[in-house]
Amino acid sequence: MAQMEVEMDELNSSADNIQTQLQEEYLKSLEQLEEGQLVDGKVIQVTPDQVFIDVGYKSEGKIPIAEFTEIPNVGDLVSVILITKENKHGEVIVSKQKADVKLFWKHLRQAFQDHTVVEGTIEKLVKGGYDVHLGIDVHAFLPISQSDAQKVDKPDKLLGEKVLLYVERLYSDGKVNIVVNRRKWLEEEIERKREDFFENTPIGADVTGAVKSFTSFGAFIDLGGFDGLLHINDMSWGHVTRPKDFVKKGQEICLKVIRLDPIEKRINLSLKHFTDDPWVHFEDKYHVNSIVKGTVTKLTDFGAFIEIEEGIEGLAHISEFSWVKKIQKPSEVVSIGDEVECMILGYDLQAGRVSLGLKQVTTNPWSAVDEKYPTGTRLTRKVVKLTNVGAFIQLEEGIDGFLHGDDISWTKKVKHPGSEIQVGQDVEIMVIGIDRENRNIKLGIKQLSDDPWQSFAAAYKPSSLVEGEVSSVTDFGIFVKVPGGIEGLIHKSNLSENREENPDEAIKRFHVGDKVKAVILELQPDKQKVAFSIRDYQKKVQRDEISRYMAAEESDDSTYTLGDFLKSKGTN
Repeated sequence: MAQMEVEMDELNSSADNIQTQLQEEYLKSLEQLEEGQLVDGKVIQVTPDQVFIDVGYKSEGKIPIAEFTEIPNVGDLVSVILITKENKHGEVIVSKQKADVKLFWKHLRQAFQDHTVVEGTIEKLVKGGYDVHLGIDVHAFLPISQSDAQKVDKPDKLLGEKVLLYVERLYSDGKVNIVVNRRKWLEEEIERKREDFFENTPIGADVTGAVKSFTSFGAFIDLGGFDGLLHINDMSWGHVTRPKDFVKKGQEICLKVIRLDPIEKRINLSLKHFTDDPWVHFEDKYHVNSIVKGTVTKLTDFGAFIEIEEGIEGLAHISEFSWVKKIQKPSEVVSIGDEVECMILGYDLQAGRVSLGLKQVTTNPWSAVDEKYPTGTRLTRKVVKLTNVGAFIQLEEGIDGFLHGDDISWTKKVKHPGSEIQVGQDVEIMVIGIDRENRNIKLGIKQLSDDPWQSFAAAYKPSSLVEGEVSSVTDFGIFVKVPGGIEGLIHKSNLSENREENPDEAIKRFHVGDKVKAVILELQPDKQKVAFSIRDYQKKVQRDEISRYMAAEESDDSTYTLGDFLKSKGTN
């Protein structure tokens, strides 16, 4: 029991010592407080007008509630400046306002040295930039060139904004001058967001952005300070002419990430990839020779592009526009925006190509041309074109027949068709041949009448006598026209019976219009060729007379001789 009493006395003595030490420490701490010192106090009471702060002195400090931007709660720590430890009333005088100023400048200098951000409010426009309120009635200058990461088109739009800034300059030359920079912080923030995007956004992810601006090849999308590209080809599976037809500036849209290039910092976005590629289902809906409807989207020198559904565009080559008409320009037949009917001629799924035809949805007039214009058909049609060897005559739109110069006349040698017919003239013709495969129709005028050469050949044979009229004189002979309009040549060697007469001199005895008698030497009606001879005609006449004489002698014993006969004819 005595032992226990001794131990209890020791414990009480120890507790008294600890209490004494604490009191001493407290008194020392109070002695260390200096007027003008920044100290932290605890809020112990809040009234409508005052906030009571315990700074660890024997009385509490009072702060007008007007010095607080936000009313504190009991227990909150508040930094204050110790103005007076004890006034005549024994009160501690503290100031939060002065503490705020001191803390503000401390933080501002620290931010300048450490290159950390401060917060400010852009209050008004000044020459070359903005006036920014940093707090406690301290203002800074923000140059307009450093106010945003992009060009500022409308300076007023930043007024009133609370922003983060770097302190670029902090100096005094009689007065405090502070210059701040918002652009640098924005660029760093944008870069941080961009890096985060590349690191955490996989291809195929859905993202949301706002349409920022347009180019001829697409639209730039703001993804949070950095841009992605929505290319015109990724707006729709179909044909896109103008990006503005699919998205509007400022519009917020959901897009799919389709390509990422972290090195070049490029992001490609897509609207169309929210739906399947229509080519995947092409063969389920279309086949070769299928007739489809489509809209003309583009014209080129070689044809027209036709969209048969969104995302599937085919080419109708200019050669597939018409069966019969030669098209020089696609615009002669179709215009952009026209809805047309066409046939699928072929396709390549890998290349995403479809070959289309416009003419295939109509009947090919050449397929029945031989039924419509069989050989022997007589027609009256217009001459549409002349050439050196013939003329084209239109049978119907797009179908022409050809009239060769040799088929204009049976007997006349036509050197140029223009001497007989003219463009625009209606002429009667006959179909004399059709080659449907090569699209060739032969026409003739002379076939409308019988071939005089055949009639002539039926009436005359080689050695027959004929009478005609000289139609032309040449160096090598004369041409003679005989009945039926047939024209043949008498070579100069066959102009005279007298072998001693020079043939060139013999020609001079004949003139156009002279009547002559001759005998047929050669007749080729299929080649429209006949040759005459005056010399042989004279010989034939003599032979005929001799024959008649000999026949007469057989019935008469007259002493008149052959020599007498020849002398009477003057023949040597």
